Amino acid sequence: MGSVQIVTTILAAAITAVAVWLAVRAVMKIVAVVRLGQPAPERFADRGTRTKTMLAETAGHTRMLRWSVVGAAHWFVMVGFIVLSLLVLEAYFEVVSPTGGLPLIGGLAVYGLVTELIAVLGTVGILVLIAIRVRNRPSRPGGRSRFTGSTMWQGYFVEAVVLAVLIMGFVIRGFKVATDHFEYPLWATPVSHAVGALLPDWSAGVSIAALIKIAISMTWLIVIALNVTMGVAWHRFLAFFNIFFKRDPGRAGSGLGALRPMMSQGKPLDFEEADPEKDQFGVAQVEQFTWKGLLDFSTCTECGRCQSQCPAWNTGKPLSPKLLVLSLRDHAYAKAPYLLAGGGKDLTGEEKATAAQLAHVDVLALAEAEKPLIGGAEDGGIIDPDVLWSCTTCGACVEQCPVDIEHVDHIVDMRRYQVLIESSFPSEAGVMLRNLENKGNPWGAPQNTREDWTKGLGFEVPRVGEVDDFEYLFWVGCAGAFEDRAKKTTRAVATLLNEAGVSFAILGEGETCTGDPARRIGNEFVFQMLAQQNVETLNEAFDGREKSKRKIVATCPHCFNTLGNEYGQLGGEFEVVHHTQLLAHLVSAGKLTPVQPVDGGVTYHDPCYLGRHNRVFAAPREVLGDSVQGEIVEMPRNSERSFCCGAGGARMWMEEKIGKRINVDRVEEAMSTGARTIAVGCPFCSTMLNDGVNGKGAGEQVEVVDVASVLLRSLKPADAAGEKETATSGS
Repeated sequence: MGSVQIVTTILAAAITAVAVWLAVRAVMKIVAVVRLGQPAPERFADRGTRTKTMLAETAGHTRMLRWSVVGAAHWFVMVGFIVLSLLVLEAYFEVVSPTGGLPLIGGLAVYGLVTELIAVLGTVGILVLIAIRVRNRPSRPGGRSRFTGSTMWQGYFVEAVVLAVLIMGFVIRGFKVATDHFEYPLWATPVSHAVGALLPDWSAGVSIAALIKIAISMTWLIVIALNVTMGVAWHRFLAFFNIFFKRDPGRAGSGLGALRPMMSQGKPLDFEEADPEKDQFGVAQVEQFTWKGLLDFSTCTECGRCQSQCPAWNTGKPLSPKLLVLSLRDHAYAKAPYLLAGGGKDLTGEEKATAAQLAHVDVLALAEAEKPLIGGAEDGGIIDPDVLWSCTTCGACVEQCPVDIEHVDHIVDMRRYQVLIESSFPSEAGVMLRNLENKGNPWGAPQNTREDWTKGLGFEVPRVGEVDDFEYLFWVGCAGAFEDRAKKTTRAVATLLNEAGVSFAILGEGETCTGDPARRIGNEFVFQMLAQQNVETLNEAFDGREKSKRKIVATCPHCFNTLGNEYGQLGGEFEVVHHTQLLAHLVSAGKLTPVQPVDGGVTYHDPCYLGRHNRVFAAPREVLGDSVQGEIVEMPRNSERSFCCGAGGARMWMEEKIGKRINVDRVEEAMSTGARTIAVGCPFCSTMLNDGVNGKGAGEQVEVVDVASVLLRSLKPADAAGEKETATSGS
């Protein structure tokens, strides 16, 4: 060992020791903060499925590759980071000796080939990611970026380190080539040999370059260790755990659908026995999120995919799912010293810690602890109320997040506390909640008018209890029973089922709201009241049938989602289909045969709670394809990336006072396709898009109509003119 190698070895050991010590301390802090969260025992169930899902999403990059160029570049960088860690390890042998290398595998040509290939592709990948970040920088001309609000220096720093480490790998190998100490042939490592041809025959160069590579790597580790909220770096380690512990690993897509039940101490809250002084009602303090929630906040990469897809953010609202998560993350870590010292408020608002426990807590942490979780700037709140209430729960953020952060659950948990404990929510939503409690529907319509939609049909609509048997229970829903446009859809579906010979029955006045708007706004009490009533009614209607024969067809995706995904939490197990699924089956089976194509072109708007939340994309398109007898004109944002109509999350009953109206944005996109018909599969979407069309004064050029009505017109063209005239006068 020469003098150069003695110096490089000492320096490499010193910087590594400092970096490792700081990294261990940082990991312990992250673990301590995550453990402050509430229990979530269900996250440890079905570990086999969780492992498969985690491996598929990480190794296969299944979520990232939805953005093909970015996903491919990131995959090569990720693989490079993992595999080329061996080259960082090898550098420790090279600082000791210019001819050093990894034992056992270090001299294998295949090892040289694989690492060379990954280094080349990793270099290309990181250059692509740098170019994308620069091109989409928030300061660029032309408006908002998905990186708006991200800590840009951290992204640039991480990418620069990756590029520098990759370059130094080639420099080390180049010096080995130049000094004739390289063990790999030209065919396996052509780039390294090309670099070697440019470098001098300097034996100390290998050790010095290896030291620089180690210094760069350890500097990166030191920087992220000193910045535990640096998600753009820490996600490399935390993402594996966050994906493993996702809410529903066996569910296709993002795991949307049902909301997480309202929990207290890791158990679903029973309102019959709940006590606000002992049980947690929603989330009022950051430590009241589950440990998985705190892990979510720690894992955020600040990539902004959620932000780029959010309908609120895209129409000038203050909500950005990314910025919400970052605010909660920064608050959690700033408050952590106070919490770890034993501080915190109990459910009555009393301080749990003694003065002695808090005596040595940093004053900034104590000040952070006094900030309300929800509050305006004048209150020093972490999350502004306008941010909280802008969410439509469309799930676009969860769908796009590459590390499976569960934004919607966290937002609804905060809403639950505001509604149930603080009684703080948009005033106009109060009318809807009172109507649900008193009338069983959000419009406050009389219950004895639930069956009025059946009047004038050319056939009798059977009621449960009046017929001995039926294949499907037709869940009409509140919109389908009371709202004029939706009643046309209800009549169309009933007519189609009758013509196809499907036996069905309705509950009539026995049906009440599923509770979806109450649950999404945060009023879990009203949801459970309505849901338990409906579960009891449905169980009675299906008495004696096994689950496979307890079939329900629903025209509203919100009812479809609640009945199928959430009533199981309350003892209601049913087979629920959306009407477009059943109609697609009837058409394919030859029981319904379209004969008259619909003219003028059709574009289809994917309802959030049918598409993203429940993965029903094909069925409505199959029905429309048969009805128009041609291609559907797709909007730029469709299927998983469909843009919300603005009605979800109980926003249907709240005023949209900030920014551009979401429904207008969507209507403009639909009209840009040139289609004369905008087909929908949801009564909420129908209302919102109709309002958007009327707001733009485009009622003569474009018509919004349900998929069922499109199919009915193609079966009965003679009725189309009359139906359209009725629809126009009704709106």
